[in-house]
Amino acid sequence: MSTFNDIARNGVWKQNPLLVQLLGLCPLLAISTSLVNAVSLGLATILVMMLASLAIASLRALIPYEIRIPVFVLIIAALVTIVDLSFNAFLHDLYLVLGIFIPLIVTNCIVLARVEAFAAKNGLGVSTLDGVMMGAGFLWVIALIGGLRELIGQGTLFSGIDMIFPSLSGIQVLPADYPGFLIMMLPPGAFFTLGLLIAGRNWIEARANQRLLNQRQQAGKPVENTPPVAA
Repeated sequence: MSTFNDIARNGVWKQNPLLVQLLGLCPLLAISTSLVNAVSLGLATILVMMLASLAIASLRALIPYEIRIPVFVLIIAALVTIVDLSFNAFLHDLYLVLGIFIPLIVTNCIVLARVEAFAAKNGLGVSTLDGVMMGAGFLWVIALIGGLRELIGQGTLFSGIDMIFPSLSGIQVLPADYPGFLIMMLPPGAFFTLGLLIAGRNWIEARANQRLLNQRQQAGKPVENTPPVAA
């Protein structure tokens, strides 16, 4: 249970690929213009990370160390091709909107960095879980940014949901005469929103560390054994 909690916490919060490692910023800027687009790319990334971690953890003993990176890329490329073709076959309208960013999951630093750092060195179960949790960390951040950008930029939510569920339609959240906020639909809007989320995460971490420091001081424990307070 401790291992599960550690892996989940690392993927979703402590080592979040977007808020902490600042990886995968290119798809974040391009696709987070709406909630539906962001969630769709996030789910595709989770699927690829889970399958890539599973495959590489299974084959790691058979892959020579010297050529591990090219082999990893080939495995990831094969999985991304399957996901790309599946989108084209079953969600064609969404496939056209996401465009090049599904195939570009192959070059997403989050995927390659994580399989190299974790799946290539650990067992099947924990590696698969790590892939899912790292993908979940990517998903919730890009979904939140996509939702905020769509809401502030256009006054709507779930715009484009009909590409996945034809019987559904987006929601006009703000008044119909809302003029929109163009900068939120442009890449600077994604940078501003991401910056605010990073600042918010750092503030929460700083408060948590300070609270832990105070508790240790009140308990009479050595202060030098406490984790440093985040800047």
